[in-house]
Amino acid sequence: MLYFYNFSSVDVIWTLLGAALVYFMQAGFAMCEAGLTRAKNTGNILMKNMMDFCIGTPAFWLVGFGLMFGGSGAFIGKLDPLIRGSYQFGSLPTWCFVIFQTVFCATSATIVSGSMAERTNFKAYCLYSAMISLIVYPISGHWIWGGGWLSQLGFHDFAGSTAVHMVGGVTACIGAKILGPRIGKYDRDGKPKAIPGHNLTVAALGVFIIWFCWFGFNGASTTAMSTDADLTKASLVYMNTNLAAAIATCTAMIFTWVRYGKPDVSMTLNGALAGLVAITAGCDQVSPVGTFFIGLFAGILLCVSVDFFDRIAKIDDPVGAISVHGACGAMGTLCVGLFATDGGLFYGGGIHYFLIQLLGVASVMLWVIITMTIIFKVIDKLVGLRVPADIEIEGLDYHEHGLASAYAGFNISDITATMDVNENTDLGESDYTKASDSQKNAAVKVAGEELVAANPTGMYKVSILVKLSRYDKLRKALNELGVTGMTVTQVMGCGIQKGSGEKYRGAEVDATLLPKVKVEVIGGNIPVEKVIETAKKCLYTGHIGDGKIFVYDVRHVVKVRTGEEDLAALKDVE
Repeated sequence: MLYFYNFSSVDVIWTLLGAALVYFMQAGFAMCEAGLTRAKNTGNILMKNMMDFCIGTPAFWLVGFGLMFGGSGAFIGKLDPLIRGSYQFGSLPTWCFVIFQTVFCATSATIVSGSMAERTNFKAYCLYSAMISLIVYPISGHWIWGGGWLSQLGFHDFAGSTAVHMVGGVTACIGAKILGPRIGKYDRDGKPKAIPGHNLTVAALGVFIIWFCWFGFNGASTTAMSTDADLTKASLVYMNTNLAAAIATCTAMIFTWVRYGKPDVSMTLNGALAGLVAITAGCDQVSPVGTFFIGLFAGILLCVSVDFFDRIAKIDDPVGAISVHGACGAMGTLCVGLFATDGGLFYGGGIHYFLIQLLGVASVMLWVIITMTIIFKVIDKLVGLRVPADIEIEGLDYHEHGLASAYAGFNISDITATMDVNENTDLGESDYTKASDSQKNAAVKVAGEELVAANPTGMYKVSILVKLSRYDKLRKALNELGVTGMTVTQVMGCGIQKGSGEKYRGAEVDATLLPKVKVEVIGGNIPVEKVIETAKKCLYTGHIGDGKIFVYDVRHVVKVRTGEEDLAALKDVE
């Protein structure tokens, strides 16, 4: 039997090129998320963005595509493992359409990683990423793009403000809420504290990559370039995509400039993404004038939404994914009902179109909230959604991937955000009293009277190497002891045991340099034995890397401002 197809080479090339650009958005998301979070979690961020695509691809092939595009059911497609059914996608071969939809599915999944960054169990992440691509995204996608009930009502979402971005943004919100904020994000009064990203250069590069690739995301969603109408439509989509991003970026910059006194860099970068997300639903139906207002609204909504989730809802979103993709995705979809030149409220079309858009946003949001809440709760029971506090503080790179640093050979200063652990943190209590005598005395031997005799000035310096997760406990204990003056630096190092035998590409790492904190105390009024004993009790866990304590004699101290010397120079009393 002979089959005759009417494929268009121009349409196929255009769609495949768009698929390649949308795939490359993964690189942009990886750079953006890594740059807006801390250096100690960079490797983990990169792994998650890679695995989103690599888990989502087979998941969508095995189950998701059939549920999304198979059959003509109003609420769900059909189960078609390995995509063996017969499909008709206009002038495109089946596999051309499949790969184009696959990269969209992966984009929805990768949005979630940013809001749940820096404290999510990697196993749990892989599981819920698979579930998004298997079930959650395909079923709501069927309603919108697969011939389901929303498309039958006339709901319009050209390239996925709701189908892709709001699904990812709402999932991100639920996940971040269940996880809870990062350690150090809120003080005991609930006031949010800034945790700056470690590399705005990389974040900006990610935004530029995403913006560039969005021309494929929106433009190639025409899936056709063979007629004059196709050419006109694609040109309008390109124009609107770029204009919305530019307007939203300017708006976010001006908004933060007026509100905070200076233009905020990270918020301005997010403004570009907010505009891109918002215009995605209606970029084929609105004019550049309508696009201007959509971009304007997106820039304002972004700034207000970030502040709302940070201060009022107290949902910690390190990269602003909830606001960019969730809030702006919903807003952009609703704006189609207002600004569409054919049927929009502001163009004489009445309220009907807007109400359909509202129904679509609400129903998809409800679907995601219900399904993802169940999925997150089940995963939390099975493998645990969040890593333990000490792992979070020391960084996911080392504990989840055996990677001491994603920047081997570079000096990354991340001390402020890494060590800013608030008093409401509870890391648990290790039972120091049950340790053996040799373990208790391993750090340093206290010489008692001999030490005093050898140090006639009575002044000393105690240098303590501390795990990041134990620094806050040590600081409080020393303050309670009466030691208020200390110098703190972040260092990398290893002991004679050379870390714990981690491997890199299957080969054992000769010496694993681990992130530590060095605390230096100069004292004289407080017995050095008390300082040492306090430090030992705070640092002890019984595992490799508990740290070491070094004691030095101090011969002379001069206070520069007053000229006081020795013990008098150590006092801050005026």
